[in-house]
Amino acid sequence: MHIREDDADDAMEVNILPLIDVIFAILAFFILSSLYLTQSEGLPVNLPDADTATEQAQADFTVTLQPDGAIALDQQLITLETLRSAIEQSLEPNQTAIITIRADEQVYHGDVIDIMDELRAIEGATLGIATEPE
Repeated sequence: MHIREDDADDAMEVNILPLIDVIFAILAFFILSSLYLTQSEGLPVNLPDADTATEQAQADFTVTLQPDGAIALDQQLITLETLRSAIEQSLEPNQTAIITIRADEQVYHGDVIDIMDELRAIEGATLGIATEPE
Protein backbone atom coordinates (compact mmCIF):
# COMPACT_ATOMS: atom_id res chain seq x y z
CA MET A 1 0.00 0.00 0.00
CA HIS A 2 1.25 3.39 -0.97
CA ILE A 3 0.83 6.20 1.51
CA ARG A 4 0.70 9.68 0.06
CA GLU A 5 2.64 12.34 1.88
CA ASP A 6 1.29 15.86 1.94
CA ASP A 7 4.62 17.53 1.65
CA ALA A 8 4.45 21.23 0.61
CA ASP A 9 8.08 21.31 -0.55
CA ASP A 10 7.31 19.24 -3.63
CA ALA A 11 4.52 21.54 -4.88
CA MET A 12 5.22 23.02 -8.31
CA GLU A 13 4.81 26.72 -8.83
CA VAL A 14 5.04 28.96 -11.86
CA ASN A 15 7.00 32.17 -11.50
CA ILE A 16 5.27 34.80 -13.67
CA LEU A 17 7.58 37.73 -12.92
CA PRO A 18 9.85 37.08 -15.93
CA LEU A 19 6.75 36.78 -18.11
CA ILE A 20 5.52 40.19 -16.91
CA ASP A 21 8.91 41.70 -17.72
CA VAL A 22 8.80 40.30 -21.24
CA ILE A 23 5.25 41.60 -21.79
CA PHE A 24 6.24 45.10 -20.64
CA ALA A 25 9.30 45.05 -22.92
CA ILE A 26 7.13 44.10 -25.91
CA LEU A 27 4.58 46.77 -24.98
CA ALA A 28 7.30 49.42 -24.75
CA PHE A 29 8.62 48.36 -28.17
CA PHE A 30 5.20 48.72 -29.82
CA ILE A 31 4.53 52.08 -28.17
CA LEU A 32 7.87 53.51 -29.26
CA SER A 33 7.64 52.11 -32.77
CA SER A 34 4.11 53.46 -33.25
CA LEU A 35 5.36 57.00 -32.60
CA TYR A 36 7.25 56.86 -35.88
CA LEU A 37 4.16 55.79 -37.87
CA THR A 38 2.41 59.17 -37.60
CA GLN A 39 2.81 61.61 -40.42
CA SER A 40 2.65 65.32 -39.76
CA GLU A 41 2.05 67.88 -42.46
CA GLY A 42 2.14 71.32 -41.01
CA LEU A 43 2.67 72.88 -37.64
CA PRO A 44 1.24 71.24 -34.50
CA VAL A 45 -2.31 72.41 -33.79
CA ASN A 46 -5.27 70.93 -31.91
CA LEU A 47 -7.75 70.06 -34.64
CA PRO A 48 -11.47 69.98 -33.87
CA ASP A 49 -13.32 66.65 -33.92
CA ALA A 50 -15.84 65.72 -36.62
CA ASP A 51 -18.11 62.67 -36.83
CA THR A 52 -18.15 62.70 -40.63
CA ALA A 53 -14.41 63.21 -41.15
CA THR A 54 -12.89 61.10 -43.91
CA GLU A 55 -9.29 60.83 -44.99
CA GLN A 56 -8.49 62.75 -48.15
CA ALA A 57 -5.75 62.33 -50.71
CA GLN A 58 -2.40 64.01 -50.14
CA ALA A 59 -2.80 67.78 -50.27
CA ASP A 60 -0.70 69.90 -52.56
CA PHE A 61 -0.63 72.75 -50.05
CA THR A 62 -1.26 72.92 -46.31
CA VAL A 63 -2.21 76.21 -44.68
CA THR A 64 -1.90 76.16 -40.89
CA LEU A 65 -3.49 78.69 -38.55
CA GLN A 66 -2.15 78.77 -35.02
CA PRO A 67 -3.97 80.11 -31.95
CA ASP A 68 -1.69 83.17 -31.83
CA GLY A 69 -2.82 84.15 -35.34
CA ALA A 70 0.29 82.98 -37.19
CA ILE A 71 -0.26 81.60 -40.69
CA ALA A 72 2.03 79.03 -42.28
CA LEU A 73 2.09 77.63 -45.81
CA ASP A 74 3.66 74.16 -45.75
CA GLN A 75 5.43 74.95 -42.45
CA GLN A 76 6.79 78.32 -43.64
CA LEU A 77 5.40 81.41 -41.92
CA ILE A 78 3.59 83.71 -44.33
CA THR A 79 1.23 86.68 -44.21
CA LEU A 80 -2.36 86.69 -45.40
CA GLU A 81 -1.51 89.23 -48.09
CA THR A 82 1.20 87.05 -49.68
CA LEU A 83 -0.58 83.69 -49.27
CA ARG A 84 -2.46 83.70 -52.57
CA SER A 85 0.50 84.87 -54.65
CA ALA A 86 2.80 82.25 -53.08
CA ILE A 87 0.41 79.44 -54.05
CA GLU A 88 -0.24 80.85 -57.53
CA GLN A 89 3.52 81.08 -58.20
CA SER A 90 3.93 77.42 -57.23
CA LEU A 91 1.22 76.29 -59.68
CA GLU A 92 1.83 75.52 -63.30
CA PRO A 93 -0.63 76.83 -65.91
CA ASN A 94 -4.00 75.01 -65.79
CA GLN A 95 -2.93 73.04 -62.71
CA THR A 96 -5.48 72.58 -59.94
CA ALA A 97 -4.53 73.06 -56.32
CA ILE A 98 -5.73 71.02 -53.38
CA ILE A 99 -5.38 73.19 -50.28
CA THR A 100 -5.93 71.82 -46.78
CA ILE A 101 -6.63 74.30 -43.99
CA ARG A 102 -5.39 73.14 -40.59
CA ALA A 103 -6.85 75.59 -38.09
CA ASP A 104 -6.46 75.13 -34.35
CA GLU A 105 -9.81 74.83 -32.60
CA GLN A 106 -8.98 78.00 -30.61
CA VAL A 107 -8.57 80.13 -33.76
CA TYR A 108 -11.13 82.88 -34.26
CA HIS A 109 -13.69 81.80 -36.88
CA GLY A 110 -13.32 85.08 -38.77
CA ASP A 111 -9.62 84.35 -39.37
CA VAL A 112 -10.52 81.03 -41.00
CA ILE A 113 -13.08 82.78 -43.23
CA ASP A 114 -10.47 85.38 -44.24
CA ILE A 115 -8.08 82.59 -45.28
CA MET A 116 -10.84 80.77 -47.19
CA ASP A 117 -11.82 83.97 -49.03
CA GLU A 118 -8.21 84.54 -50.03
CA LEU A 119 -7.79 80.96 -51.25
CA ARG A 120 -11.08 80.88 -53.18
CA ALA A 121 -9.69 83.58 -55.46
CA ILE A 122 -7.20 81.03 -56.80
CA GLU A 123 -8.60 79.58 -60.01
CA GLY A 124 -9.15 75.82 -59.84
CA ALA A 125 -8.39 75.57 -56.11
CA THR A 126 -10.13 72.94 -54.00
CA LEU A 127 -10.32 73.65 -50.28
CA GLY A 128 -10.49 71.17 -47.43
CA ILE A 129 -10.54 71.62 -43.66
CA ALA A 130 -8.50 69.20 -41.56
CA THR A 131 -10.20 67.60 -38.55
CA GLU A 132 -9.50 64.72 -36.18
CA PRO A 133 -11.84 61.72 -36.51
CA GLU A 134 -13.58 60.85 -33.24
